[in-house]
Amino acid sequence: MGVSGSGKSHIGRQLANETGATFIDGDDYHSSLSIAKMSRGEPLSDNDRKEWLETLAALFREHRQNGEPVIIGCSALKRRYRDILRQGAPGLRILYLHGERDILLKRLNSRGDHFFNGEHMLNSQLDTLEIPGDDEAIRCNIEQMPAEIIQQFLARIQQ
Repeated sequence: MGVSGSGKSHIGRQLANETGATFIDGDDYHSSLSIAKMSRGEPLSDNDRKEWLETLAALFREHRQNGEPVIIGCSALKRRYRDILRQGAPGLRILYLHGERDILLKRLNSRGDHFFNGEHMLNSQLDTLEIPGDDEAIRCNIEQMPAEIIQQFLARIQQ
């Protein structure tokens, strides 16, 4: 989890490769209306996110019921969003990727083919973000190398 530009998809794919899990990119499950809204620079509301989060929770539950490990990359900016995800995934482990605003903005501006871009949208996500406590997530700084983040997360979940 984390704001856009934190590396959720990149780290999630590498973590899935490392563990043999399926990776699901939450961005692939946004409605066309939500994508259009974000493309226009309009932040999503809680209502916009509700169905999306419920869909991701259902996907997680489905994979878990089939005994398949799964990693889902999504922003999950608020605790209540993470609570929706946990409804579909008791025992869900969350990796929170955090970093400085300047680094996040630089990353966002470097990817030209994503519907989410721009300083305004990043500011909106940072304003919305409810930083998870240690009771909710394992925190990793995005200034670390991806391999370090993955090893740190795997070591923590094995404790």
